[in-house]
Amino acid sequence: MPRVAIDDNQRMNLRIQPAQKAMLLRAAALTNTDLTDFVVQHAVREAAVVIEHAEHLKLSERDSLRVLDMLEHPPMPNARLLAAAKALPAMPA
Repeated sequence: MPRVAIDDNQRMNLRIQPAQKAMLLRAAALTNTDLTDFVVQHAVREAAVVIEHAEHLKLSERDSLRVLDMLEHPPMPNARLLAAAKALPAMPA
């Protein structure tokens, strides 16, 4: 299970190799920005991509049609599903 980062300040410390820092500094200079803005901009962009991939599921056309068909024509509940439903605690009124 992913850990949730909880931090109440606006600082983040990183340890990187000198060659990596030099590369980031060069890239930041080439884009006329400072190191913090460069790193944050690119890290946030990549984080959005990772979150997008984690939260969305792409189905093939065949699978999409199967899901729609099952929604329109759901199968009858089997014995395990019925037993699980009976085992649920009663809903408070």
